[in-house]
Amino acid sequence: MKRTLLSIFFTAALVTSLAAESRNAFIPGEIWPNNNGVHINAHGGGILFHEGTYYWFGQHMIAGGAGNAAHVGVSVYSSKDLYNWKDEGIALKVSKDPKSDITKGCVLERPKVIYNAKTKKFVMWFHLELRGKGYDAARCAVAVADQVTGPYQFIESLRPNAGFWPINVPESEKKPLSAEEQTAFAPMRFNGGPDTMKAGYLILRAQQAGGQMARDMTAFVDDDGKAYLVFASEHNGTLHLSLLDDTYTKHVGKYIRIAPLGSNESPTLFKHAGLYYMITSRCNGWEPADARLFRAKSIWGPWELLGNPCVGPEDRTRITFETQSTHILPVEGKKDAFIFMADRWRPKNAIDGRHVWLPIQFDQTGKPFIEWKDRWDLSVFNAPAAK
Repeated sequence: MKRTLLSIFFTAALVTSLAAESRNAFIPGEIWPNNNGVHINAHGGGILFHEGTYYWFGQHMIAGGAGNAAHVGVSVYSSKDLYNWKDEGIALKVSKDPKSDITKGCVLERPKVIYNAKTKKFVMWFHLELRGKGYDAARCAVAVADQVTGPYQFIESLRPNAGFWPINVPESEKKPLSAEEQTAFAPMRFNGGPDTMKAGYLILRAQQAGGQMARDMTAFVDDDGKAYLVFASEHNGTLHLSLLDDTYTKHVGKYIRIAPLGSNESPTLFKHAGLYYMITSRCNGWEPADARLFRAKSIWGPWELLGNPCVGPEDRTRITFETQSTHILPVEGKKDAFIFMADRWRPKNAIDGRHVWLPIQFDQTGKPFIEWKDRWDLSVFNAPAAK
């Protein structure tokens, strides 16, 4: 394949040195070179810690606006210290088959990999949009591998929980749309979240038979080994949290709605001191928006909104330091140590998306908060920073 001058230019711009230099700190928002001296190309990603090594999976972007679609697949990097990363290649390649759901040119976003100790399989979930269909498909997709770095074999894409109702929906709403409701629902258009005055349970009920929409997502394995997928659903109006089966490759039909009609996307989930926390972003297209912090005593809720976890100047916190959340990373070997992983999206030149990692700290009540740091390292977790 010929490389365009534009591609060559932007690739060269992201090469910082011929020989990669060892790092000992995080510098949020700056070029982050891998072992080859090239900016880490793993956007919207997540990290799996396995047998003493961290593995970072993410969208492999290309230059220009075309990079917002998948032309290569899911990249994977490995690290022992979280500062320095080795390029391990492409974990999941897009298909050359135009009939495949993951054919080149599809939209393949926010890949997350979890390990199943029973099956000894690595399971990758991601948001998938079919090629040439915009964002109408709204599917989740799954692939598996025997080795952590792949190759991952694509299994299927689908709208999850077809035929099932959320367990926290009142019985009065568990019914198909009437003819009048179908007429009212058909012309509705939703941009980044439905109008709360007219949506209600209409979207949920309209899609119950064929499966619920699934866009921005994360995967989470609890202490008991049960795995869950959390995703933006109902035209990005409502989050869904869905239980996976024992193989982590299928939904079992048990799920809940979280923050109905709250217009949340980019969910991330972690557990601290016996409580569950979720950090999301307000829907705002490609532009950064304020983050939202939720808390629950049970993963099945109820989930309580605690506000924006970011602290600092209002012009920075209301846009989450010009980022959007993608994953919460527990740091191995350190107590109460979590890293807020976020991206700075660059839709006009996707390959130039920047990674912003910041430590999650806890105030005197145990509530998480995030503040900006120009440069930091893991020693920040050695002493409390309660406010």
